[in-house]
Amino acid sequence: MAAFPTRAEDIDRAWLQARLDAANVLDGAHVTDFTTTSIGTGQVGDTVRIALAYDRAAPKAPASIAAKLPSRDATSRSTAAHFRLYLREVNFYARVAPLVAMRVPKVYAALIDATGCDFILLFEDLGPAKVGDQLASCTLEQARLAVCQAASLHASTDNLPVLDEDWLLPDPAARDWIIQAYPGAQAVFRERYAGQIEPEHLAICEALAEAAPHWFSWQAGTRCLTHGDYRLDNMLFDIRGGAEPMAVVDWQTCVTGAGTTDLGYLLGTGIGTDLRRLHEDDLIDLYCSEMTRHGVPRDREAIWDDVRIGALSGLSTAVFSAAFVERTERGDANFLSMARGACSLALDHDSIGALLRHANHRAETTTC
Repeated sequence: MAAFPTRAEDIDRAWLQARLDAANVLDGAHVTDFTTTSIGTGQVGDTVRIALAYDRAAPKAPASIAAKLPSRDATSRSTAAHFRLYLREVNFYARVAPLVAMRVPKVYAALIDATGCDFILLFEDLGPAKVGDQLASCTLEQARLAVCQAASLHASTDNLPVLDEDWLLPDPAARDWIIQAYPGAQAVFRERYAGQIEPEHLAICEALAEAAPHWFSWQAGTRCLTHGDYRLDNMLFDIRGGAEPMAVVDWQTCVTGAGTTDLGYLLGTGIGTDLRRLHEDDLIDLYCSEMTRHGVPRDREAIWDDVRIGALSGLSTAVFSAAFVERTERGDANFLSMARGACSLALDHDSIGALLRHANHRAETTTC
């Protein structure tokens, strides 16, 4: 049994006191009472807000904090452990968050057991905030903020030594399993969304399933920390009642990779096709200029193939998640939205063709 609570109802006052004391945030105050309320719509973990009461005035002590715990759904929890999702998020907050320039919640506790199935995170409550809504798109200003924050993450982690740590590196065994399992996931996706997804979009889904060995072996030319699920549902705008513009949460899929994948993911699945088509060029130029401003020069022409191929990450995430995480009404709508957006970008810019040309070039280079 884990030496820390893994359900909201198991959190007690003494444990909270000990963890917040260890984090040096209570300024000598003692927790006298607390209440929890569920927040967020995550399917791989449960998040609650904890409102705190103290025995005396303590201006530096948080009035509330957030806690993230394992999913109650056994399938989602098993999937998370298999792909080290909980381990990645705990390690991100404990080890990497202090290194990144992107605005993320401050962490008060980051604990995980040896199996990778049970964990708890206590971190800064950034509310009140406007939670990004994948199904409603966003404003151009919010899209620009997201691009700027992505550049700050990628530039501040460019080629850092931590990128070589095992928990951040892609797992070859997991990759091989995904390649084998992906056509089955596509079959689940096809059946679930029959009659809902456009035929031309379904054709892209089928093409990606056929190209799964190439896609899951694809590597871009740059190397940094990537968020891995960089879309609106994982973004908070006007945090702390508008005191700050934006923060990014949900780090279960962070991995060593190419920042252009996060950018392509955002453009394809994150901001809505209409907004993307109108402002795509400007947003890519903004990313390049921000990376260059942070000391990691990027040129639009040089990264273009990586961006459009990287957009396929949103599609494969939607397809795979539909098969292997807890099914909910919101999740069904979300995965369909992600797939449509990614497929629209893939059709507009021949993402599948670019992937296959990249794979053929790599094969020819290896042969030579």
